[in-house]
Amino acid sequence: MRSLIFAPLFIFCLVCGYTSKVNAQSNKLNGSWKPEREEIGGSALPPASFEKQKLIIIDSNYTFTAESVDKGIAIYKDGRMDIYGKDGVNKGKHFTAIYKFENELLLICYNLSGDKYPESFETKGQPAYFFVTFKKE
Repeated sequence: MRSLIFAPLFIFCLVCGYTSKVNAQSNKLNGSWKPEREEIGGSALPPASFEKQKLIIIDSNYTFTAESVDKGIAIYKDGRMDIYGKDGVNKGKHFTAIYKFENELLLICYNLSGDKYPESFETKGQPAYFFVTFKKE
């Protein structure tokens, strides 16, 4: 009788574990990303200002390391992101962004005011727009 109960439970656990691994692996955003280029309000930032930065994405969780560590949740769909800071300097803040993949690079344009999604990856004339080109480590 015990084997009749445990067999279906074991199979159920295997299926659930396999499904979550497939979903995690299919998320192209997952991984460790280093900035290649940064721009805010139409002005490129010098490489020395971001050479030690790193973005780590694991499903809907992110960790951004710069002068300090910022952690939170990113909800993304159809090229748009909603980013919610949970720990660090952005705790309690909400940012909107658009993203795309291009030639093995992740391009993200953030609206730091969080009031609407950027319409393009241009920051010129938009002082609250922050554009980053990331390369996977």
